[in-house]
Amino acid sequence: MKKYNIIYASWFNAKSVEYETPDSIWQPLDKEFGFTLDVASTHENARCVNHYTAAEDGLKQDWSGVCWMNPPYGRPMQKWVRKAHNEWKRGVTVVALIPARTNTGWWHDCIQDIATVRFIRGEVAFKGFERGLWMPMCVVIWQNSAISGIAI
Repeated sequence: MKKYNIIYASWFNAKSVEYETPDSIWQPLDKEFGFTLDVASTHENARCVNHYTAAEDGLKQDWSGVCWMNPPYGRPMQKWVRKAHNEWKRGVTVVALIPARTNTGWWHDCIQDIATVRFIRGEVAFKGFERGLWMPMCVVIWQNSAISGIAI
């Protein structure tokens, strides 16, 4: 139990709420969707040539094409989910890697019965962390047409 508490505390006391997308998640999704814009990245971990960093603030930009979103987790995440939902309403396809927070208002307002959700089995091992993130994770897809799934 002590080891679990240390790991649990390390996620909540982390210096950052940004986690680099693992290749095991990114590659099959990029193959399926062909992303053109990474809306929440740094220059070092951007997954697309076209990307927004904190300086450009993807929340204030218009998104276009097929967007990848691995937003900062924690409190800011709901703003990103709401932004993704609004951009989808404008016709943009957005695919996001987020913790499954099925008890929140933003989940029910922006995801439930609106987007396609693919729950990820097991822990997602983000770069720089010895263990995977203990939270249940999912890929959320806001898309206006039918999609065929590739298992993650």
